[in-house]
Amino acid sequence: MPHQESSPDGTGSAGFDPRAQPLVQCSALPGLQTGATRIDFIRAAFRSSVRWQVEPIFTKSFEPGTTLPKDVRRAAVLVPLVQRESGLHVIFTRRADHLHDHAGQISFPGGQIEPGDENPVATAMRETYEEIGVEPRYVSVIGTQPSFLTSTRFVMTPIIGELLPGFVIRSDDDEVAEVFEVPLNVLMDPQLHCLHLVTLPDGSTRRYFSITWQSYFIWGATAVLLRNFYHYLAAAQPLLLEV
Repeated sequence: MPHQESSPDGTGSAGFDPRAQPLVQCSALPGLQTGATRIDFIRAAFRSSVRWQVEPIFTKSFEPGTTLPKDVRRAAVLVPLVQRESGLHVIFTRRADHLHDHAGQISFPGGQIEPGDENPVATAMRETYEEIGVEPRYVSVIGTQPSFLTSTRFVMTPIIGELLPGFVIRSDDDEVAEVFEVPLNVLMDPQLHCLHLVTLPDGSTRRYFSITWQSYFIWGATAVLLRNFYHYLAAAQPLLLEV
């Protein structure tokens, strides 16, 4: 869970409340068509040449390049899509409450790329199995999204994958307090993407997105990756759906 470690700017400290930070205005974006959150559309989008742009507020943090400072580490996460009767859902984990850093924070399964990992996909598969017990044979990889440089100095590559029938969740209680699902159409509703502005102790500012669903508050790197996924699906609509 790379984006859950202590942040140098203080937003990962125990006293920081991401819910309490002021909201700022961001550009109103159109909602997706119903068909754009279906698994067949998503698979077709990743097979197509979609011309799109990453979230403009964080352009400099996406695809930061191959030459990285020594303090930056590479990581990968899985964005696990699962088909339910009501539509696609996304599986998240909530970090164990007893952990020192970012107790209770919501994330995707994932972690740092280890020397034995062949590529970011292999990392995401390994970490998903270690954290929530889903075996790689039950993950059908759809594609990857642009890597994101987090405030905790990880370059995180998101892997989009569908969980196949037969998978079982067996979470690691030492790291994971809860595994839960959110409907994809909720996460892809730009009206629910809130932009926050926090003033740091040194006088500088930082912005981050959040998405609230029921009692869950998804923010930071997890939220911006979801926002970016929205941009990708929105750009694919004219190619694959009648708009």
